[in-house]
Amino acid sequence: MPERTSYDAVIVGGGHNGLVAAAYLARAGRSVLVLERLDHTGGAAVSTRAFAGVDARLSRYSYLVSLLPPKIVRDLGLRFAVRKRTVSSYTPVVRDGRPTGLLVGGGEARTRTAFAELTGSDREFTAWQRFYGTTGRLAGRVFPTLTEPLPTRAALRATVDDDATWHALFERPLGEVVEETFTDDLVRGVVLTDALIGTFATAHDPSLRQNRCFLYHVIGGGTGDWDVPIGGMGALTDALADAARRAGAEIVTDCEVTGIATDGRTAEVTCDRGTVGARRVLVNAAPRELARLLGEAPPPPAEGAQLKVNMLLTRLPRLRDTRVDPREAFSGTFHIAEGYRQLESAYRQAASGTLPASPPSEIYCHSLTDPSILGADLVRQGYQTLTLFGLHAPASLFAADNDTTRDRLLAATLAELDTHLAEPLADCLAHDADGRPCIEARSPLDLDRELGLPGGNIFHRDLAFPYADPSDEALGEAGSAPARWGVATTRPNVLLCGAGAVRGGGVSGIPGHNAAMAVLEEG
Repeated sequence: MPERTSYDAVIVGGGHNGLVAAAYLARAGRSVLVLERLDHTGGAAVSTRAFAGVDARLSRYSYLVSLLPPKIVRDLGLRFAVRKRTVSSYTPVVRDGRPTGLLVGGGEARTRTAFAELTGSDREFTAWQRFYGTTGRLAGRVFPTLTEPLPTRAALRATVDDDATWHALFERPLGEVVEETFTDDLVRGVVLTDALIGTFATAHDPSLRQNRCFLYHVIGGGTGDWDVPIGGMGALTDALADAARRAGAEIVTDCEVTGIATDGRTAEVTCDRGTVGARRVLVNAAPRELARLLGEAPPPPAEGAQLKVNMLLTRLPRLRDTRVDPREAFSGTFHIAEGYRQLESAYRQAASGTLPASPPSEIYCHSLTDPSILGADLVRQGYQTLTLFGLHAPASLFAADNDTTRDRLLAATLAELDTHLAEPLADCLAHDADGRPCIEARSPLDLDRELGLPGGNIFHRDLAFPYADPSDEALGEAGSAPARWGVATTRPNVLLCGAGAVRGGGVSGIPGHNAAMAVLEEG
């Protein structure tokens, strides 16, 4: 049971953003209660022993860190660290009947050689350097604004201070600049993938959903690097929960919130253990769940579009491209069926209601960079993890029969991977204490059921550009602190601190930080 009957702030949901908000507010001397439906904190950012009798702690849902500002780590005194991957990506392909691929990483000279061997000249590598030099400069200017009050569109454009880049990434479909910049289909596809993680769109979608997704993927940390959390993703949320508790926040798990009533000045939060009062309520859940708790009409349906697969292997599989060591290929992002035309074809097939014939996916091996997630015996025996994220798998495909469709898509995805391996992946899978292969898959509908992600959407809704949009009703009363920080709702003292806030999405803590700043600004 909660220790008090009333708090300065009640936070609904103990995911990483809710814990960030709790820690900031408690450190500022506010009385804070976190209510979490599950029996543990962490939300989608957790580490789990997924396989019976196997000492491997997998980042079951979220798995890499880019958007978490070092400012939050410093401010909250978190005992948490990330480690950089030495290889950015490897993308296998068969050309002229020969298995080959593109390895990005290992130093500039090696990457230049890999581009030249694949494409026949230095042109694509030069274009790659120029393109990512531009996104790097963009990241350095935009990322610091994410933990400041929302800029206007004009102010952010002035901060970017590069009209060509602004026009290419904020105003035109991303496919246009990709096609103008690169000529090789595989290189184009590798660039496009950052626009499609959890986002069901084409390169030329006029809504620019793909641009928004791409932007968040290339600005993280001011560099766009995606790093490995030491100890798994659960190490971050455990550190956040510890920080919140040390500051005086109270965390109650196994406690589902069922309703929020407010007159705009005070609120009552009803959970399955009773009702508590609050001056403010911060909701670390999707806008769909917020509407349900307030008794309002739900927002337009959101839809996720991914297959998440976790595996444990006795060894990494050998590759058909014998020039590349599997330990390098899988330490970065291993792209499967992610050529430019393949991605567009997979989108069209999924949009028509059929599973992609060649499902695109990307894979990486956490344990190569951070073996601490494996028990000592597994490390000695050479075991490794694999995390697979499948693209263009919208929730609608699973509506008729989730289990059967998930199994079919998993089989097709692994078969696509096998075309680039010198041995079947199944031969490398470990087995749990009950003799079952160590592999688990989650569809968008599974993520909705387990985590409350609407339609399995990992961002809770479509991502927004990181500036104030006057047409967005979610911004709330103009000039108010919640509106200034992009965390407003229809109720003045109810704030959105989850991924559905403006500048939400990904493992960032940014919405939690910004909601806390809005509360503190109002006094």
